[in-house]
Amino acid sequence: MPRRTADSPRTTRQTDAEALVRERLRAAGVRATRPRTLVYAVLREVGGHRSVDDVVRLLEQRGHSIPRMSIYNVMADLTGASLVMPADAGPGRALYEASDVWHHHFVCRGCGRIEDVPCLKGRKPCLLPPKRPPGSVIDEAQVIFRGHCGDCAAKAKRARR
Repeated sequence: MPRRTADSPRTTRQTDAEALVRERLRAAGVRATRPRTLVYAVLREVGGHRSVDDVVRLLEQRGHSIPRMSIYNVMADLTGASLVMPADAGPGRALYEASDVWHHHFVCRGCGRIEDVPCLKGRKPCLLPPKRPPGSVIDEAQVIFRGHCGDCAAKAKRARR
């Protein structure tokens, strides 16, 4: 969402997209501040699993400058409101995605690709441990599937021949 000047027209598509983002933020009980609106909009627009550094770069490409720490705070707010979910792929940089459906992830050991895997229930928690610590309340379970994607598995198979 580039900044608008007095003589720059806005398309209906831009206006509708911005309105949808603000509406989703408000419906989740989150104030639709400029940083939250911009971060959530860019995550929805580009899709995939993005780090804070990715978001900083994407916003800068669109002419917006938001401090990195502010983006971390926005991610915490949006995650808490269930508008953004952490894409837990294991050790390394934290990844986030805008998602309307709870799901898990497959991480390729060869190329590092991350793919969404549908959750059987589609909501949290989708599974519970056989024995919970007394008095505990479990509100989330994440499953990370690891292996080799189709491309990497095919390369490994060709290399074995």
